[in-house]
Amino acid sequence: MNIVKLVILVFSFLFSSNVIAQTKRKKAKKQRPRNVIFILTDDHRYDYMGFTGKVPWLETPNMDKLAAEGAYLPNAFVTTSLCSPSRASILTGQFSHSHTIVDNQAPDPGNLTYFPQYLEKAGYQTSFFGKWHMGDHGDEPQPGFTHWESFPGQGVYYNPTLNINGTRIAYKDSTYITDLLTEHAIDWLNKRDKKKPFFLYLSHKAVHAGFQPAKRHKGRYKGKKIALPATYEQTKTGAYRDLKWPQWVADQRISWHGVDYMYHDNQHIYDMVVDYCETLLGVDESVGTVMDYLEKEGLDESTLVIYMGDNGFSWGEHGLIDKRHFYEESVKVPLLVRCPELFEGGKTPQQMVQNIDIGPTILAEAGVKKPDHMPGVSFIPILTGDTSVETRKEVFYEYYWEYDFPMTPTVFGMRTDRYKYMKFHGIWDRNELYDLKNDPEEMYNLIADPDMQEVAKSMSAAIYDWLEESNGMQIPLKRTVKYRFGDFKHKGEH
Repeated sequence: MNIVKLVILVFSFLFSSNVIAQTKRKKAKKQRPRNVIFILTDDHRYDYMGFTGKVPWLETPNMDKLAAEGAYLPNAFVTTSLCSPSRASILTGQFSHSHTIVDNQAPDPGNLTYFPQYLEKAGYQTSFFGKWHMGDHGDEPQPGFTHWESFPGQGVYYNPTLNINGTRIAYKDSTYITDLLTEHAIDWLNKRDKKKPFFLYLSHKAVHAGFQPAKRHKGRYKGKKIALPATYEQTKTGAYRDLKWPQWVADQRISWHGVDYMYHDNQHIYDMVVDYCETLLGVDESVGTVMDYLEKEGLDESTLVIYMGDNGFSWGEHGLIDKRHFYEESVKVPLLVRCPELFEGGKTPQQMVQNIDIGPTILAEAGVKKPDHMPGVSFIPILTGDTSVETRKEVFYEYYWEYDFPMTPTVFGMRTDRYKYMKFHGIWDRNELYDLKNDPEEMYNLIADPDMQEVAKSMSAAIYDWLEESNGMQIPLKRTVKYRFGDFKHKGEH
């Protein structure tokens, strides 16, 4: 065979393969209902994965593969950076002021509908494994799930007790929660009715604070260090005054959520980050186990797999750790999506999406009409390149002051591709405005800049418009049991 014929043959093969792939994707859009797996982790910030390069020594091969074969959406945000409110927003598709689970103690009002209920009604087999933690709720089975396995509150990393469809079973012998939930999820997939579509919600405890890696991973990164962020020192040196940061940010440095007194412990930030990253290794293996199962069963091309965090996490930025605030590392979460039948892999779309978009996205792929009370939208058109669908021009944020964690004030915020505005309520301090294009680390507060007053005024007005249009102009106070300050350390609430 001469070189000309060889070249023609290669191009013919590539062309035909591309045509076949496109035909599959076009056909796939009509193949509803689609099987869906949603994997949720706790406190996993958006850039702590191997392929991002943020932490050079962090290895997450399965997340890396998921991103390479699917998509990584680097501008994924939560509406409230806190466990219960974010989880409630994912499940209801609503903002915190609408579902009213505004903190980790606020009770479920009893009138909420979770998106899996619509899936169940449409004939799906639905299952839940892991951390529910919706306000003051315990571990009892919840509507919308035909199979249920959970535990109360934050749970524990070792030797957990699971409520399995109403029966509590205690596990011993150093049983590790991430492994146990993954094992049970795979077991359910094996036993499911293969004539019906399925939705699996795998909700890990990891990597919540009180980090405890699996024993096989303990010590993997011992002695490793991260590069401290550019804003780490400012609150310590007093430079924050020149940068026009709020006083409350500087005051937090020596609090429960500050780098000088992290969780009222004497542990160094380097050691705590190592524990965090080693704990994340178990989650990465869980992702690999799920994907291996799908491949073995021939379901890896057609199943929509979504991996997400419930909120981000600060590691020294602005002198802070943990979440709650509206800075990028706190409000951004990892969002990995894979479904070869729907879209080509290797995508990194820059459009903004939020946790309230999860329900509408999954319902759309199930062929179920989105309820009118859900303001979110499906993000699948972003991945398929459908430019006829309008994408988000801004995201809105809210966080309500907590009795047990008074260090962070109530926050209302708005972010566009260019600017971020933060408005604080109930505190005598300055608001914040950042130019994210020129200042991605949010170092220079422009709130008092004469040239930025129109931007600040416009964004402030937009926040009030959003709250008015979504019935959020009243802070939703809830009757809750308040602990004595300091007790939360023993209750595992961070």
